[in-house]
Amino acid sequence: MAESVELPGRLAILPFRNKVLLPGAIIRIRCTSPRSVKLVEQELWQREEKGLIGVLPVRDSAETTTVAPTLSPGVATDSADRTPKNQAGTSESHKHDGKNQQEVIHWHNRGVAARALHLSRGVEKPSGRVTYIVVLEGLCRFSVQELSTRGTYYTARITSLDMTKPEMEQVEQDQEFIALSRQFKATAMELISVLEQKQKTGGRTKVLLETVPVHKLADIFVASFEISFEEQLSMLDSVDVKIRLSKATELVDRHLQSIRVAEKITQKVEGQLSKSQKEFLLRQQMRAIKEELGDNDDEEDDLTALERKMQDAGMPANIWKHAHRELRRLKKMQPQQPGYNSSRVYLELIADLPWQKASEELQLDLKAAKERLDSDHYGLVKVKQRIIEYLAVRKLKADARGPVLCFVGPPGVGKTSLASSVAAALGRKFVRISLGGVKDEADIRGHRRTYIGSMPGRLIDGLKRVGVCNPVMLLDEIDKTGSDVRGDPASALLEVLDPEQNKTFNDHYLSVPFDLSKVIFVATANRKQPIPPPLLDRMEVIELPGYTPEEKLKIAMRHLIPRVLDQHGLNADFLQIPECMVKLVIERYTREAGVRDLERNLAALARAAAVRVAEQHPLPLSKDVQRLPSPLLDSKLAEGAEVEMEVIPMGVNNHDISNAFSISSPLIVDEPMLEKVLGPPKFNDQETAERVVTPGIAVGLVWTAFGGEVQFVEATDMVGKGDLHLTGQLGDVIKESAQIALTWVRARATELKLSTEENNLLEGRDIHIHFPAGAVPKDGPSAGVTLVTSLVSLFSQRKVRSDTAMTGEMTLRGLVLPVGGIKDKVLAAHRYGIKRVILPERNLKDLVEVPATVLSSLEIIVAKRMEDVLEHAFEGGCPWRQHSKL
Repeated sequence: MAESVELPGRLAILPFRNKVLLPGAIIRIRCTSPRSVKLVEQELWQREEKGLIGVLPVRDSAETTTVAPTLSPGVATDSADRTPKNQAGTSESHKHDGKNQQEVIHWHNRGVAARALHLSRGVEKPSGRVTYIVVLEGLCRFSVQELSTRGTYYTARITSLDMTKPEMEQVEQDQEFIALSRQFKATAMELISVLEQKQKTGGRTKVLLETVPVHKLADIFVASFEISFEEQLSMLDSVDVKIRLSKATELVDRHLQSIRVAEKITQKVEGQLSKSQKEFLLRQQMRAIKEELGDNDDEEDDLTALERKMQDAGMPANIWKHAHRELRRLKKMQPQQPGYNSSRVYLELIADLPWQKASEELQLDLKAAKERLDSDHYGLVKVKQRIIEYLAVRKLKADARGPVLCFVGPPGVGKTSLASSVAAALGRKFVRISLGGVKDEADIRGHRRTYIGSMPGRLIDGLKRVGVCNPVMLLDEIDKTGSDVRGDPASALLEVLDPEQNKTFNDHYLSVPFDLSKVIFVATANRKQPIPPPLLDRMEVIELPGYTPEEKLKIAMRHLIPRVLDQHGLNADFLQIPECMVKLVIERYTREAGVRDLERNLAALARAAAVRVAEQHPLPLSKDVQRLPSPLLDSKLAEGAEVEMEVIPMGVNNHDISNAFSISSPLIVDEPMLEKVLGPPKFNDQETAERVVTPGIAVGLVWTAFGGEVQFVEATDMVGKGDLHLTGQLGDVIKESAQIALTWVRARATELKLSTEENNLLEGRDIHIHFPAGAVPKDGPSAGVTLVTSLVSLFSQRKVRSDTAMTGEMTLRGLVLPVGGIKDKVLAAHRYGIKRVILPERNLKDLVEVPATVLSSLEIIVAKRMEDVLEHAFEGGCPWRQHSKL
């Protein structure tokens, strides 16, 4: 710290609202308002270490003041914080509006000159606003003679209030000053000793006490305390060093006494403690603090508050009787008893449950609900119509017990969002319960309270979180539950989803019945097969098959691209994805039923555009002023005592990204960019033609949890003993289908001219049938006709048509039986570019669910017997049929 400072006649003024900077104190401020930024730039940034500014306290206009000049223009003041670690606060800046333009500003007539120890400059993103971070050291007091403006900030004509060196030497000989100095140093040393014992610090502070003049020490010590604004002003106005020492001694002594009171409370509590009772320790400390304050009876007892909360919960009379009995038992227990916490948590759960609280349903507007569904989801006409029917019944009969809707379909087709739309249309709250991987029945019914770590089931916990008794509750992934030694969660759901039983649902933890009849349950699943039949019987299944490429294109343009751009901080000014490029992404990079993989590919394009935008904007600038030597700054920074206080002016929209960046032209996605970002194409329309190149290969259609898929079946023969080999991770049903197919072909080999009556079809050779993608499990009967076609192709050495796919179960007598998942399978054939599809005749009715655009691009062939399949599977028909007896 400099011993003496020569002040100029005029200083630029930086206002501090409700804060005071004392000589010797160090603060760190962030200048964001235009006035303060201009002041720092002209008075400090350009002059570097030569710059001095004045810091003047500003009082709120609502408070009464008698100090000097009063000005009316609005001022944006920056917030600041003192360096010592126990000092923190925030002062709000003026807003530039019509009201504040008429408010007067009350300036204090005394301030402190300050110099910059450190400066750094930055540019805020996305606003582009210049800001400064300044570390200031208070030097000396001054008095304001005249206050005026210079451009956008204020300046003042000042007079220094510090004593000259001869005057200070004369005061130091005064006996009263000497006595005050000794008293201050003694009190300060005692405070440092107490802090040293508590925090094991204080060595550097003792050095300050011995080296810094006592009249400057008074300001330094006071600057480190939490005192009121009036006391800060009083200390600033104490120009006389004797008065300053007297006030500083009083403040130091007050701080010392507060520390001693805290130690007294701690010692009093520790003397009454048992080492093993941590909770008892906390309660004794609270009791001792209340005794010291003298307000033992003012605070409400927490158990009384819990009882009032239980009374306000509106629980039925029989449940209130049970809960009140548990509360009386709790009041008789000591807090340190083992069962105290579990009983209290249980009563808090009962008090938090929405026994009677319900959200009011909106007046159902079916037209608005339909518009909401259309805006949130594209396509799904049948599903939307069923939801509208459900809402129409609710409108006519509000207490109708409607069926439990179960949306079944592959991932990414919008099952969860549909449930959310139902809640929005009804005006009810929405809560999602995930059942994926749940194997413990206690997750549904809760644990019994006799177990350690017991908790309520997921349904009761969800109702507690949502806070109403009539939400729309989504039971997500209901087909993913499993059973083991801990019980069967699916069986526990039977009571939940039965309107006749869930009026008195009994959670084991709750141990009292809870009415679930007001809850609207919606379930989702990828497959129906894993759901137990009794549980499936309680739900109305609504199938959500995959989307056609045309539907995916519409979904991408309307929903996915705007969402992806928003998630990556972009808009159409930065990235444009033409419709033709989206179509290429769908055809070449995705073959899914839903749209999640499509969204991931679009997100990859958005990330590439984000990199381009970010690379065009430099980092914020920074500049350091040569650091001036200061033992006080060194000591405070070494002790980690600096506290930064920043206030960012209100009204700045940190999320408005579109106005923050600008580029010369938007990035338009083209084919080279697709290959650069997404890699080479993963799929093409020629896959089936490339794979069906030799006899023995047929194209089948299968259904999976992820939608319909195309399955190739390959058959070959080799020298052997007539054995059949199957590979491809197959289940028992599909293995049996292969055996049936081989038996049928062998039984009709002579009629089909595949062998003569004297020669056995399998004599001297083995048959090997393989299903590619061997890592994927496969099962089901719908590959029967494909297996027969593959074997006939192998034995006749004629290729199957590569543009034809088929599905159907076959009997031992050659009948083609219907199979499921027709819409998914037809959509899969369409995605793979297949032109002809052979289906069982009894599945013809299922084609009404297939979009007309897909049917118009396919030739649908129906088959009643296996001979019909063979007739259409080969080019030119079946050439040997005319010689057969079929």
